[in-house]
Parts: sequence; structure tokens; C-alpha cells
Amino acid sequence: MKTIFVIDDSDTNLSMAKEALKEQYKVMTLPSAAKMFTLMEKITPNLILLDIEMPEMDGFEALRLLKSNGARADIPVIFLTSTTDAGVEARGFQLGVVDFITKPFSAPVLLNRIKCHLDIDEIIRERTSQLQHKTEQLLNLQNGLVYVLADMVENRDEGTGGHVERTAAYIRILVDAMLMQQVYDSEVKQMDIELLISSARLHDVGKISISDVILNKPGKLTDEEFGIMKSHTVEGERIIDQIVSRTEDVEFLRNAKLFAGYHHERWDGAGYPHKLEKTDIPLIGRIMAIVDVYDALVSVRPYKKAFTHEEAVDIIMESSGTQFDPSLADLFFNVKDKFKAVEC
Repeated sequence: MKTIFVIDDSDTNLSMAKEALKEQYKVMTLPSAAKMFTLMEKITPNLILLDIEMPEMDGFEALRLLKSNGARADIPVIFLTSTTDAGVEARGFQLGVVDFITKPFSAPVLLNRIKCHLDIDEIIRERTSQLQHKTEQLLNLQNGLVYVLADMVENRDEGTGGHVERTAAYIRILVDAMLMQQVYDSEVKQMDIELLISSARLHDVGKISISDVILNKPGKLTDEEFGIMKSHTVEGERIIDQIVSRTEDVEFLRNAKLFAGYHHERWDGAGYPHKLEKTDIPLIGRIMAIVDVYDALVSVRPYKKAFTHEEAVDIIMESSGTQFDPSLADLFFNVKDKFKAVEC
């Protein structure tokens, strides 16, 4: 049985409403909005009948407070009123009320209006749930494709096993720290963190176009070979642009392109492929620059041994202000122990 809250400072109105509704609903009558909020700490109603004119807290203020609370904002509210003022109705609808019932009300009108809005609310919740389920399915499909594509790229590069998942874990650590310490706060707060981390897995997608001979060469690359290796950044951008042209320029793909194209830029402008400097480099690229280099340093490669965590930290901090964004490097230093704890 669904629960209806009736809030009115008139005992007569409360009694009439309870009598009209008690056969079909669990009815809880309350003489003030303050008592309603107290009861809502224990019980969440399916619908609220709310008087407008009440002492201490009127219906408008109570409705505003309800709508400002995420957990209660979707509860349908019907105003009980003795006025037919158009201005009152306009204000109520603007604040989110679903209907008005004029006092004195009749039982049939009250029952029909409540049933109508409860039915609408149930349909909305059902459709929302279906939409959320479909969205989750699409996200799972997207993440699955990303995992497979990133894995294909990584398996071609014999020296980067686990690199994709480790860098994703490092990004989460660094972005969480940015939020905590309010570093580039306005930019980070606009990011969808889960989408950001998922798209980071495509930062090396351009390596799919690099020859295995160069990709897995055990010794130092020649200048010509290094030039080809560097092209994986623009190749990554090109591949993602192809995906965008066949779908939509969604946030996930925008992030992936920034990761792919800018993770080898340097703070001093000596990086590649775009040779940007300082904050002209997208924040996403500056974040990936640190985590990508850290993982490369502490990992075995065909051309080098692994550095210790401490050695890698020292190298990154020595490059703060030249290769890396100094604000992000300082933040990295603060969370370096969390980086060390990552195992993928």
C-alpha cells in the first residue's frame, strides 16, 4: 500500500483527507512542514499533499527544501489551496509542484488526482529505470570494446604488459588528489571521472600503426625509427577522428583523442607532436604525461631495466617545470606511495 503524507494546519482538512484516502492508501497526517521533514527521516512517502498557507513554514518554502534534497526531489507534491490566484499557481509549478487541489475538496476529486499522479510517477520511474539499464548496457559495451582494442595494442608491444591498466589506476589516484587539493579545480569538476579513466586506455591506440620491428626493437632506436615511433600520437588522433566521424563527438572520444595526441607534450614546449607549452597543453595530456612516464620508468622495456620507485620519483621531480606541469608534479609527489602500491 502506497503512503500519502497530508500536511495542513487545519484539523478539519486533515480528517477529511484521511477519511477520503484511508481505504486505498496508508495516510499520515501532519500539522506542519517541520513535522513532515522529521517524519521523512524514517519514512519516504509516495506522494505529498501540502497546504500552502501555514505558520512558521509555508508550502512554498517546504517545496523548495524538498526539491533541493536529491533523495526527495522526485516525490510528487500536490498543493492544497483555497486560492485560485494565477500567480500562486505559476510560482508553484515553477518550484516543481505537480498539481493544485482547491479546498474544500471532494473525496472523488482527491482520489482521482492522486491516482493519476501516482500512475504518472510510476510510469516515469519505470521508463527511467529502463533508460538507465540501456545506458549501462551501452557503457558496458563501450568499455568492453575499449578493453579489447587497448589489449590488442598492448599485446603487440612486448614491453608494456599491464601498462594500460596501471596508467588508468594512476590517473584515478592523481585526479582524486586534484579534487582533494583543489588543483585545477574548475576543470576537474567538469570531468566525468569514470569516462575519463576509461578513455585513458586508448592513449597508445596509435601504436597499432607502428611496425613490430620498431615497436619491439631491443636496442636504441635510430632517429628515423624514433620519428616513426613518435607518429603514434597523431595516428592515435587520426584513428579516434575516424571513430568520431562514424558516431558522435561524445565526451568519451574527445577525452581519448586528447590522451592520444598530447601525452608526449612537455611543459617547456619541447615535446611532440604539437610542441605546445605550459597550460596550452590540455590538462588531460599533462596528467597522462606524468603517469605514462612513471610507468615507463618502473617497468622493464626491451631497451632498459626497470628503475626503482624512488628513482622514478626523483626523475619526475627533477623534470618538474621542464617536462612536467609543476603543480601536477608536486601533487604526484604527495601521492607517490599510492602509485607504488598499484599492482596490475
